[in-house]
Amino acid sequence: MTAAHSHPARVGPLLAAGMVVVGSISVEIGAALAVTIFPTTGPLGIVALRLAFAAAILLIAFRPRLRGRTRADWATAIGFGLVLGGMNVLFYLALDRLPLGASVTIEYLGPLVLSVVVARRASAWLWAVLALAGVALLGRGGFDHLDPLGVVLALGAGTCWVGYILLSARTGSRFGRLDGLAIAMAVGAIATLPLGIATAGAVLLQPHVLLIGLAIALLSSAIPYGLEMLALRRLHASTFSILLSLAPALAALAGLVILHQPLTIPDAVAIALVVVASMGAVRSAQRRAPSEPTA
Repeated sequence: MTAAHSHPARVGPLLAAGMVVVGSISVEIGAALAVTIFPTTGPLGIVALRLAFAAAILLIAFRPRLRGRTRADWATAIGFGLVLGGMNVLFYLALDRLPLGASVTIEYLGPLVLSVVVARRASAWLWAVLALAGVALLGRGGFDHLDPLGVVLALGAGTCWVGYILLSARTGSRFGRLDGLAIAMAVGAIATLPLGIATAGAVLLQPHVLLIGLAIALLSSAIPYGLEMLALRRLHASTFSILLSLAPALAALAGLVILHQPLTIPDAVAIALVVVASMGAVRSAQRRAPSEPTA
């Protein structure tokens, strides 16, 4: 095969990988933007606004079919929505107490543990130990410089993230396109809106707050979901997961640039350890099953 013919074959996966990275950057920028509005709305107010806008965007874009669904379909979508809402609430509450990089790093322990369990290889546990070493370094042995409740909230968000991954796969098998996600997002919005209204009240209706809420919904939901959906048509699931492992590092960078949250050398090393461990755990899981591109 000539170079002229091989070039287009490489462009697809490279472009898809770029989409995943851009989507991940978009998510972290959205999270950083959310932190800037916390003094006005509080974490619960902005998470409710984000999910409400995201649900509206997805419902309008995909117009999911509601009739003819089985009880199992509804149970899956509702469970997915509640987990999605809980994950966002816990994560935003953690962001109110912890730097963005630390929050995402601790939260990422959930998917990392899932990758280790799925791999079922002794070597995968070495990656888990490396990740725990990174988190221990992040906490300097006792998390004295991190808010303890913030750490617990981030761990709770990571636990919900595991449920999100499992229920996302189940929802995808029961619903076409992104219909299941649209329904789940609506459930999450309905579940979190009372919390947001109770804590923020009429502030949520201020024009600038609504505009920021819409921007966060686009940055943290609509744009990354759309890019990931396109990318998964050209990428192996393992490659996709490895690219998502960059989330802690991207979050730390967003916190540094947008929120001016300091990043010390030990913090950077700790985050790097978790990123490397995540990539290693994904590769271990990949060796367990044959690589097949997702569609």
